[in-house]
Amino acid sequence: MVLGLLADLTSSPTLFNAKNTVSVVSTPLEVLISILYWGLCFIDKRLVFPEELQLPFLPDFGFHAMPAIMLALDLLLFSPPWTIKFRGAVALSTFLAFGYWAWIEFCFSHNQTYPYPIFTFLSTPQRVVLFLFAGITCAVSTMGLKWLYGKINGIEELKREALNPVKVD
Repeated sequence: MVLGLLADLTSSPTLFNAKNTVSVVSTPLEVLISILYWGLCFIDKRLVFPEELQLPFLPDFGFHAMPAIMLALDLLLFSPPWTIKFRGAVALSTFLAFGYWAWIEFCFSHNQTYPYPIFTFLSTPQRVVLFLFAGITCAVSTMGLKWLYGKINGIEELKREALNPVKVD
């Protein structure tokens, strides 16, 4: 959001390009965070926060839904079309998911606590499944946003690319 604001204030093509590049990663990632967070909360909020740290609804919504909503709106209404293909989305999403897992384990090795209670309940094979699911969901989110962009902005080619992800380039 800071890049977008600076780009708007300065009309800098470099900042607009940087903002649009970051958007390819940040928007689907925020959508993924919202899906995982609210999905886990629906199952049992204690998987995400200990009971004593749970937030009231409005701040919770502000932290775990509004970033995804605002970034998606920015993409759909104010950004140029994404050029990322399905294979690139899968590779990027998988890299981010397993990179985040490595970071979580690194932090755990230093402070002996996980950022979310769910990680204390999952075995290593279950974590592999969780992070594979997260990577796939993020890639699907990327292509879903690309399709929606094409639908809203009347760009048929983007809709076709998003719906035919295994088409050879």
